[in-house]
Amino acid sequence: MTLALAAYLAGVLTLLSPCIVPVLPFVLARADRPFLTGTLPFLAGLGAAFVAAAGLATIGGGVVARLGTAGRFLGLSLLAVFAVSLLSPRASAWLHRPLVHLGEILSRRAAGWLRPSRMPSGMPTGFLGSLFLGAATGLLWTPCAGPILGLVLTGAALNGSGWQTTALLTAYAAGAASALAGAAWLGGAVLARIRPHLGLGERLRRVAGAAMIAVLAAVALGADADLLARYPAAGTIAAEDALLAALRVEPARAEPAAAPTRSDWPVEGRLPSLAGATRWLNGEPQTAEGLRGHVVLVHVWTYSCINCIRTLPYLRAWAERYREQGLTVIGIHAPEFAFEHDVDNVAAAIRRFALPYPVAVDNAFQIWRGLRNSYWPALYVVDAEGRIRHHQFGEGGYDRSEAAIRDLLAETAGRRAAGEGATQMRAAGAEAAPDLAHLASGETYLGADKAAHFASPEGLAPGPRSYTPGRPRSNQWSLTGTWAVEPEYARLAAPDGAVTIRFRARDLHLVAGPGPDGRPVPFEVTVDGEKPGPDHGADAGPDGSGTLSETRLYQLVRQSDPARERLFAIRFRGPGARVYAFTFG
Repeated sequence: MTLALAAYLAGVLTLLSPCIVPVLPFVLARADRPFLTGTLPFLAGLGAAFVAAAGLATIGGGVVARLGTAGRFLGLSLLAVFAVSLLSPRASAWLHRPLVHLGEILSRRAAGWLRPSRMPSGMPTGFLGSLFLGAATGLLWTPCAGPILGLVLTGAALNGSGWQTTALLTAYAAGAASALAGAAWLGGAVLARIRPHLGLGERLRRVAGAAMIAVLAAVALGADADLLARYPAAGTIAAEDALLAALRVEPARAEPAAAPTRSDWPVEGRLPSLAGATRWLNGEPQTAEGLRGHVVLVHVWTYSCINCIRTLPYLRAWAERYREQGLTVIGIHAPEFAFEHDVDNVAAAIRRFALPYPVAVDNAFQIWRGLRNSYWPALYVVDAEGRIRHHQFGEGGYDRSEAAIRDLLAETAGRRAAGEGATQMRAAGAEAAPDLAHLASGETYLGADKAAHFASPEGLAPGPRSYTPGRPRSNQWSLTGTWAVEPEYARLAAPDGAVTIRFRARDLHLVAGPGPDGRPVPFEVTVDGEKPGPDHGADAGPDGSGTLSETRLYQLVRQSDPARERLFAIRFRGPGARVYAFTFG
């Protein structure tokens, strides 16, 4: 109930966010219509289309992505038709004739409930016309993914969709609809006051049609995403963060158990069944029952995640140091990108990282849901009775996690914990700890679903398209050459293309790989237009050369001097390269 209230209020807050701008012309165009037959069905159609589209998005997969693209195209087409009807009364009469006929049929069967009225103004004023227009706008609208909507969508995508997800999405849509209803009411009041004095009826109709066409052109060309990326909804996001804090909304945790313990580590829940693993790699299958009597360290990760990679040195060291004392370490690999579902890719990553413990392939997220997890990486320390006694979400907290391991091992052995110091760690390459003091760049996705801060003047658009680099500002990125931007990645569709980003961090990593044929793709890296020299990363030479041989995270820059803002570029000479995300450290 609390999260539903937060979702509703977050929907209301979208009115204060730049991402509502593309929707407002369509809402205000209905401002002078009767609320019950004009505004209300419009908002109902918008909300229903958003809930349906967002619900499909939580399922994931290429088919759903293609359906989403088709829905967006359909929405653009329908709204273009409606906009043309505003500009031309003759076109309006012709376009609305089928709707009028349908409304007459339905009205005879429904005792007049859906009876359309005459349409002298060009916009469909009947219930059905307003509903269709709202649905088309809903297919077009992608709200800013603030903390609350992100919490709902991430939880649904990873924990499974259900009536709870639909209810939360509906609450969010209802909040947005409430805010838009207020905007429509205010716009209607303003129009009612000025129309008698200025005689603007026909002129306002045509202005609204022109505004719609301008918005649709901007959306079709991707200019809306580029503009909104330059003006992020920082104030709205801050308000949502404050709302979450005020309502004390946190990701779900395992049910606490009331069993007594012999140490100070509280019981947070129980280790769920491990039977949901689609496969076990690097060792024999494990079961929750078979692990009883052992202290178990569970590591939830995905192999291209830089935060997960930087925890691996600790996992290897603890597995070695405490094995003889009874510690068992298991990995739970829960994929983020589609390529991480490939079991062969996961097996290769396990070999590359030299992991000494078994790893469950959790492609269906059943173990993830059993843990009620929401994070990559996540650590869970489980006692010999199968109870979760400590967790750590994200990087850090290593000393406390190791202390929990030592205490629970001592508890199992019936002795006091030895005053051993923390394990001394040495890590190289991408596994090294980040330089947080100089880190001013965040994870940047390059696929259409999550892309932001794009600087190429052409704007992101579906299908192969030629891009120019533009002039990226701090933390902006751009493309050069012919690229096809897919939901998860950007694919180089012709030889000789580049990706550029302006960043501030010691380390720069790129999740990338070759095409489906697996043919290696050579690349060259530059920093501020020069070869990286001593600032090269583990996967690029001093001259900037390297090869995409598999789909994974590549470390391309490690600055030797104190980190400062730099302009990074990677150029691929052959086609087929796929780039997913930049991460930093």
